[in-house]
Amino acid sequence: MHETTLLLIEVGALLLGMSLLGRLSLRLGISPIPFYLLLGLAFGNGGLLPLDASEEFFATGAEIGVILLLALLGLEYTAQELVTGLKSSRTAGVVDAVLNALPGAAMALLLGWGPIAAVALAGVTWISSSGVIAKLMRDLGRLSNRETPSVLAILVLEDLAMAFYLPVLSALVIGVSLMQGAVAVAIAVAVVLVILFVALRHGHIVSRLFPAEHSEPLLLGVLGLVMLVAGFAQEVNVSAAVGAFLVGIALSGRVAANASAVLTPLRDLFAAMFFVFFGLTTDSAAIISMIPAAAALAAVTIMTKLVSGAYAARRAGVGTLGQWRAGLVLAPRGEFSIVIAGLAVGAGIEPALAPLATAYVLITIVGGTFLARLPDATWFRAAVRRRSSTASAVARP
Repeated sequence: MHETTLLLIEVGALLLGMSLLGRLSLRLGISPIPFYLLLGLAFGNGGLLPLDASEEFFATGAEIGVILLLALLGLEYTAQELVTGLKSSRTAGVVDAVLNALPGAAMALLLGWGPIAAVALAGVTWISSSGVIAKLMRDLGRLSNRETPSVLAILVLEDLAMAFYLPVLSALVIGVSLMQGAVAVAIAVAVVLVILFVALRHGHIVSRLFPAEHSEPLLLGVLGLVMLVAGFAQEVNVSAAVGAFLVGIALSGRVAANASAVLTPLRDLFAAMFFVFFGLTTDSAAIISMIPAAAALAAVTIMTKLVSGAYAARRAGVGTLGQWRAGLVLAPRGEFSIVIAGLAVGAGIEPALAPLATAYVLITIVGGTFLARLPDATWFRAAVRRRSSTASAVARP
């Protein structure tokens, strides 16, 4: 069969399967993310029927999906709101880094993998998945919630921290000089600051580049700018997602509102492809032996994310239920964790790091998807209210 024909058949079959699973998730009232992951696992490496022709297509679609998720998330907020959130969440960002990086480093050392592997696994457990969490918050209708700015601030701080972390990790695993690593970090930080400065000071000029009332040139222009900035950001070791997010906050007014409307269908398509691709590239057989270690690590770091997310929300004046929502929605790890593990394994640091990271990410995504819904349950809300009432009664003189 011709390669193009096979590609069309595989892509068509997967998209149809995604549609059916999405409909099933609506009937069950849960997020479709676990179903997309399982679909990818079923037809990926070690699955029932590996699909090779469509892997490259889904790889590109997955990258676009993460970029669009963060770009549209940025459209929901202004540059000033971002800066205010970052300033107020600096301490929470440090707490988040310490609480969630240490378990990964400790696990690597306990397994006897050495200090460089410890640095890599610390990054795997530290960084939450912006793509997964953005979709979760949208699916759960929480974009306008009081705790959402705190969650976004943590995600942005983590992604910005990758501008420092990834060059340093690269220097460690390939043994480059300290000076080369410092130059890479300086370039990455400079790019982020330039993009943020343009968003803050000249966002209104950027918005004027696009016709708010004409959907076709608006779609093409905004999508082109997002992809262009994301590409340049990634070239200098800054997360493409950070670049896309900063473009989103640079746009304002009717341009932002209309751009969000025309880009939403594209985001939904490519975001779904991101989760399927993650499953397609996962060797289900290789991760089985690492499930116990990954499950233990996931249990610990879901709790540490709960603590750090709740701490950030509490500092922002959010109530108890909102603190639970903020902490639980941060549980999933994803794209960065896989990138970090791949970087370390590719340099010959520790081959077992890849299956451990994959199992860990799958557990946190699937578990986090369900845990994020807990605060919406009637029994959970009632329990939080009872506990709050008891605490208030005890605190009264």
